Amino acid sequence: MKKLFLWLLTGAISFSVSAQTDSAKYAAVFAQVKKQYAPDSRSVLFKTEINKDTLLVESSSQEAINAFLQQSKDIKRLAIKTNLLPDSKLKGKIYGVTNLSVANNRKTPSHSAELVTQMLLGTPVQVLKRENGYYIVRSPEGYISYVDPTGIELMDQQTFNAWKASDKIVYTADLGFAYISPVVGSTRVSDLVKGNILQVLKEENGYYKVAFPDQRIGFILKSETQPYKQWLSRPVPTADQILTTAKTLMGVPYLWGGTSNKGVDCSGFTRTSYFLNGIIIPRDASQQALVGTEVDITENDEISLDKCLKNLKPGDLLFFSSAKRKGVKGGRVTHTAIYMNNLEYIQSSGMVMISSLDPKAANYDEGHGVGLVSARRMLTDVGKPQITKVELHPWYTAK
Repeated sequence: MKKLFLWLLTGAISFSVSAQTDSAKYAAVFAQVKKQYAPDSRSVLFKTEINKDTLLVESSSQEAINAFLQQSKDIKRLAIKTNLLPDSKLKGKIYGVTNLSVANNRKTPSHSAELVTQMLLGTPVQVLKRENGYYIVRSPEGYISYVDPTGIELMDQQTFNAWKASDKIVYTADLGFAYISPVVGSTRVSDLVKGNILQVLKEENGYYKVAFPDQRIGFILKSETQPYKQWLSRPVPTADQILTTAKTLMGVPYLWGGTSNKGVDCSGFTRTSYFLNGIIIPRDASQQALVGTEVDITENDEISLDKCLKNLKPGDLLFFSSAKRKGVKGGRVTHTAIYMNNLEYIQSSGMVMISSLDPKAANYDEGHGVGLVSARRMLTDVGKPQITKVELHPWYTAK
């Protein structure tokens, strides 16, 4: 009996060590695949989860799943189950339209989780999965985050196509309201911010009768809107138009994750300044710093103000690194701003303000100025990857 117990114990220990070894092998494969196929969790979802003797591999990328299966085929311990997103449990409702004037999107499915971005009313999204009471969504610029169910209205392909083809308006005033009747001062249905998109049902007494994605009905002053098709069909904006929009946000408070005139973070500010002019660029500063055309502002690996004066043009994006402010080279981009002229730029830092790169200027921002690392030009690259006219994005317009 004692021998049998020792044999069983030895076997259990052996199995445990083997399982741990296999887990380490799976972890190594996961790390390698993630590095190659899903290096940025903001744009590609890829995760694994062990449940008893089964390993779940879940991703928004078929390539990542295939690579994991191929590279782990010789690890025999666990059965592998895969789930390519969008999740089949959504039963075809894999699209959605933002239902609030400004929806808050979190890093994880929790009200207390970090606010990573926001979506304006009428923003179309791809829905990937429901998890812990939240929806994982991908926004038009490809950003993945979690949103509360009240923030979006789920749609199947047919309903989504109908929404895209419907007559719509864009709210163009800075802030306002939709009312339950065509009378200013009547009960409010919702607040509104610039860039909100709503379906039009009819005109009445100087108002548009509109439908929200969840079919709430409201009335909006016609004078505070622009027809959606007209808003879409504008030519590529000029730098002056980008800067005019940016200046309308002057004094708006900094809000981590913010992308509306209720509050903006640094990249939310640059993204919104472009979006309100019909151009979609990546969400975060470190992502924006990878697109567009690089502008030469360095001399012998150091920022040159002479080069800035010579080569920068209004509308260019400036990029800064907090690591460089601490004397560390090669750090990650952590801040962005829009260049104006004569070394001045407009940024969201505490609030939206105009600052200077010139150390002698009264509005010199030493905190960010010493952290300048690069600049990119977006307006000449509209139509290239990740710099897209809203009019040409397939989620915004019917084919």
